Amino acid sequence: MNPQQKVKQTIRKYKLINKSDKVLVALSGGKDSTLVGYLLYKLGYRIEGFHINLRLGNYSIKCEKVVRKLCEDLGIKLHVYDFKKEHGSSMCFHRITIQSKKSLKNCAVCGVIKKYILNKEARKLKASKIATGHHLDDESQTFLLNILKGALQLSSNTGPITKNIPDKKFIPRIKPLFYIPENEIRKFTKMKKLPVIYEKCPCAFDSYRLQVRKFFEKLSNKDKNNIIKNFEKILPLLEKNKISKINYCEMCGEPSRKKICKRCELLKLKN
Repeated sequence: MNPQQKVKQTIRKYKLINKSDKVLVALSGGKDSTLVGYLLYKLGYRIEGFHINLRLGNYSIKCEKVVRKLCEDLGIKLHVYDFKKEHGSSMCFHRITIQSKKSLKNCAVCGVIKKYILNKEARKLKASKIATGHHLDDESQTFLLNILKGALQLSSNTGPITKNIPDKKFIPRIKPLFYIPENEIRKFTKMKKLPVIYEKCPCAFDSYRLQVRKFFEKLSNKDKNNIIKNFEKILPLLEKNKISKINYCEMCGEPSRKKICKRCELLKLKN
């Protein structure tokens, strides 16, 4: 079964999208999000692209270039969020300022802020779903990471579609590539000659996930599928203990598990 057939099957099984949905595809310029955009377009869904330019020098220039090329080729609308224009500095400067106050991994800071931006901007654009490029390797790694960190409950919202409590300020996130291994994505995007930046983010060098990723390079696709199957078996138990309501951040008013959202907690460190 090729990636397009797998995505079609996942969408149908989990009812991820319907034809009336306006889906905002989070496009980074990498192979995973590019494939999501390409396949959702091929399957006839109503999509628009969204790209966050983090202003990471030449890397960000190349990423925006391939994202624009993809959207032009597909004939879909693209929204570009200029991080420096909106925040007064690049993501690197933003991150370093925060890290001067608290020891945090690069990807931890960037991930929190990007997720915040994506949800807020998707709401402004009246999107009903956000599609990301998370794949089988990502999801099985996350499950294992949460076990290693003693934070298994964090996996309670994981799946092809986020399982957060429905809320007017929270746009559901879908992962059409949930059951597709990374090596199949790379092979398919190269075969289709899609516009992709295959190099890694220059700031992604200190992540705990990188250590787990190296371990996963030795695993077969069957092993990765087995990890996800075991996750799905215990998911009902995790869901019993999940938070029963969504709060609104006291600082910015966005959805949050606590009184202050993670993004605002980080920004407080800058002051």
